[in-house]
Amino acid sequence: MDTDLDDRELESRLAKTWSTRPGFWGKIACVDHKVVARRYIFTAFVFLMLGGLLSLAMRLQLSQPEARFISPDRYNQIFTMHGTNMMFLFAVPVMEAMAAYLVPLMVGTRNIAFPRLNAFSYWIFLIGGLLLWLAFALDAAPDVGWFAYVPLSGPQYSPGKRTDLWAQMITFTELSALAVAVEVVVTVFKQRAPGMSLDRIPVLVWAMLVMSFLVILAMPAIMFGSSTLILDRLVGTQFYNPAEGGDALLWQHLFWFFGHPEVYIVFLPAVGMVSTILPAFVGRPLYGYMLLVMALITTGILSFGLWVHHMFTVGLPRLGESFFTASSMAIAVPAGIQIFCWLATLWAGKPVYKTPLLFILGFIFTFVMGGMTGVMVASVPFDTQVHDTYFVVAHFHYVLIGGAVFPLIAAIYYWFPKMTGRMMSERLGRWSFWLIFIGFHLTFFPMHILGLWGMPRRVYTYQPELPWASLNLFVSLSSLILASGFLIFFIDAIKSWRSGPPAGANPWNASTLEWATSSPPPPYNFRRIPVVSARDPFSPGNDELTVATGLRTDRREVLVTTIVEALPEARESSATDSVWPFWAAIATSIMLIWSIFSPWAVVWGSIPIAVALIGWFWPKGEAEDES
Repeated sequence: MDTDLDDRELESRLAKTWSTRPGFWGKIACVDHKVVARRYIFTAFVFLMLGGLLSLAMRLQLSQPEARFISPDRYNQIFTMHGTNMMFLFAVPVMEAMAAYLVPLMVGTRNIAFPRLNAFSYWIFLIGGLLLWLAFALDAAPDVGWFAYVPLSGPQYSPGKRTDLWAQMITFTELSALAVAVEVVVTVFKQRAPGMSLDRIPVLVWAMLVMSFLVILAMPAIMFGSSTLILDRLVGTQFYNPAEGGDALLWQHLFWFFGHPEVYIVFLPAVGMVSTILPAFVGRPLYGYMLLVMALITTGILSFGLWVHHMFTVGLPRLGESFFTASSMAIAVPAGIQIFCWLATLWAGKPVYKTPLLFILGFIFTFVMGGMTGVMVASVPFDTQVHDTYFVVAHFHYVLIGGAVFPLIAAIYYWFPKMTGRMMSERLGRWSFWLIFIGFHLTFFPMHILGLWGMPRRVYTYQPELPWASLNLFVSLSSLILASGFLIFFIDAIKSWRSGPPAGANPWNASTLEWATSSPPPPYNFRRIPVVSARDPFSPGNDELTVATGLRTDRREVLVTTIVEALPEARESSATDSVWPFWAAIATSIMLIWSIFSPWAVVWGSIPIAVALIGWFWPKGEAEDES
């Protein structure tokens, strides 16, 4: 037990119990949530960089009319890869990775719930991403768009294995996302520090909790859709064939029932990031805590009533369209509440304009613009005119980059010291912000005009007599400014990780619980579990936290608390390092990839999966959580 040990002896024993074994297999077996999350974040940003290069290739092709830089077939692959990469391999995974890293620290526990499942989810995500990019390298990448509308993605119009690879990649990424979502929900509800009642949970943790519920409720729709699509293609079912009783619109309903909540799966963590970072740079507590929490929950609920506004031109009943127009307008209300809470916090404080705050201010400005165009396309008459034009492309990127990437970069600058123990460069950070901010608006704002001029999206070229050439050239050149800003950000991150100035435990004088431990944190996170007595438990002047004792030091244990009041309830063992999640991911990947070529893979591929799961859950001689 940790009760009667001095700090030095306690740290020594906990380090021995919680540390990762050295060597290659030690790294493979590691289940420390911080290590797994850093791998997630690094991999997701690699995919961001690759997706950005694809977007530059598309802008090169569209910089002049009737260009021949890229063939039509390759352009379709690049277009599909860009959207799939950004949505499935970057946006959702990186937000869940931030949750996997920060939530256990912010709620005061020593590891995430089901740590082996967390490790398994990363390997599945990595293999799915590598599968997609291997197909691209072999000129066999999917070419049906990141949305894969039927019947164009069906067996009649898309022969070969390209679409099958896309559908199975969806299974990889969604399986990974569902695993992390379950871990976050259980961690938040059952592993909070004593005293952290529901009304003391940090806003970021609330945001990650709502996001996780959206993942759990929305992801099965796209997993079912991609599975039925691959069944249509490989075994002759007719889910989407109207001639045989199927329905092509079923795909759009399934896809967008996932696709629109996905926007908020990405946006809600950004809300939490902004709400957590802002108080540290304005010198006052966040204004409207309960309003922000209620807005998060309301947004999550309303997000499931919007999907048809992507389908206003397919011929649905007008009464149904009016309902979805109303719900699309209504979701602007909680978004407005969030904006006004942030502005009130800024107004009442004394802002210090460091790089994280600059990106937050850029986010507020950009997201408001994206929200305004969102209200516009939620109107059926207007959407009918601009549907499938570059106006929608502009709106989409204003919401996703403005609403998610700006806060994410702010979060990287803010929590980089926590993850690495080093500070990023303020000078390079400011250069990065201004280049990204200016380059973004110069790139995507003119696309609104192109859309109003009638330029359709998803085309690889256009005729010289159309009035789009000069504006397209301007957009393409502006995209280089945007890319240079991201390049500086990557250089800054790599340079600072290797040789940045030491950060100290709490360089921002922040008040949330992750700063109550060292930077970077030890493998066990907290020497003793903190006890929370206020919404800002680690505020300046209140550095000495009350702690809970009684956990064992000779094996990994976490404290389990009640859902509402976070009262201590039990001690629960936490799974030790294991290579079996890695082997389970390999076995699952073999089965999923093999099934693209033979349905017998589901039968024979289940055998190695069963072997890996037996090794994963095999009792080790004492009762412990093997998840």
